[in-house]
Amino acid sequence: MDTVALKKIDPDFKNEIAEKIGLQEIKPCYACGSCTGVCPVREIVEDFDPRRLIHMIILGMREQVLSSDLIWFCCQCNSCYFVCPQGIRFSRIAAELQRIAMTEGFVDNDFLKRFSPVNDHLLDLCRRTMFEKVKQGLRGPQTIPCWRKNTCKE
Repeated sequence: MDTVALKKIDPDFKNEIAEKIGLQEIKPCYACGSCTGVCPVREIVEDFDPRRLIHMIILGMREQVLSSDLIWFCCQCNSCYFVCPQGIRFSRIAAELQRIAMTEGFVDNDFLKRFSPVNDHLLDLCRRTMFEKVKQGLRGPQTIPCWRKNTCKE
């Protein structure tokens, strides 16, 4: 677990993220671990833990979150959303964290070039995961970039 340096805490970080992704707040997460348990990336990248990243956001660990390479590993499959009892869509959080990390200079083009092969693999993982969800009967209005198929709980 990362050490929380009180001098580096940003208590408004959670509100900033929540506002930008259209949630009332991120605080509803009660760390049940459903997101982490169903995440296909977690099977490949042991350190990837959506629950932990949300907890770090809530604690205000802005610098640690935005400088973490883990925010780039979300494959946007929304498997976490389908099982979250609080309806939190980590893929939206990850996309916003990536945007902020680029805007605020936590990431440079060199990192993005090095990460490109990994991103290709993640997109493939997302497609396969969404295909499996559709086979299981999930349909609805939500679309994601790597799979232009409608999916949601029936």
